Amino acid sequence: MLSVFDAFRDLTFLSVSVRMLLAVLCGGIIGIERGFRRRPAGFRTHILICLGAAMTTLTSQYLSLSLGYYTDIARLGAQVVAGVGFIGAGTIIVTRRQRVKGLTTAAGLWTSAIVGLSVGAGFFEGAIIVTVLIILAEVLFVKWEYRLLANAPEINLYMEYSDKNCLDAVLQFFRRLGVKLLYMEVTRNADGEKMTSCAIFALRLHKKVKVESLLNDLQQMAGVSLAEEI
Repeated sequence: MLSVFDAFRDLTFLSVSVRMLLAVLCGGIIGIERGFRRRPAGFRTHILICLGAAMTTLTSQYLSLSLGYYTDIARLGAQVVAGVGFIGAGTIIVTRRQRVKGLTTAAGLWTSAIVGLSVGAGFFEGAIIVTVLIILAEVLFVKWEYRLLANAPEINLYMEYSDKNCLDAVLQFFRRLGVKLLYMEVTRNADGEKMTSCAIFALRLHKKVKVESLLNDLQQMAGVSLAEEI
């Protein structure tokens, strides 16, 4: 452990202040990236969760070390780990196109709570290292993820189209490219007086077919109003 933090590991007014400020800093750093992307749980939400988790650990330590209560120090922290899942679940949504959004934000909230528990317990090194790694995962690793997905062998596509003949043309288009159709779901949604037909495809691609070019070709076909990956 780093000796520079040794003076703040005891439960004093100075150490409590430092832990609270560090919790605000770590939570803010994690949340600012989500806020920049305009996610529902952003800068302030991550700060509050990290700060509350840190205060939970400090309260457990205070009850045990200062007041002498016979209690399990880790009990309150365990409730934070489980309870923050309810907040994370509120950020996860499934769109009408069967697209799941908010998983990264939910994971960030949960990890922010763990960072807060670490700060509250005086494990400053672990909290700082995890905060740095979270930022790397959300800012840098996402670029690698997009590169991997661009060469993914299996993809899911959502398409809106005008008539049945258009759907038949799309299926023939897949066969010409040598793309294997693994699954297809066709639905019709009533939007006022207008009926919208849509389809979800699970496709297996080969190396010569790229996702971006496939989507571009689909959107240029007659009758196709929307085509995107989900």
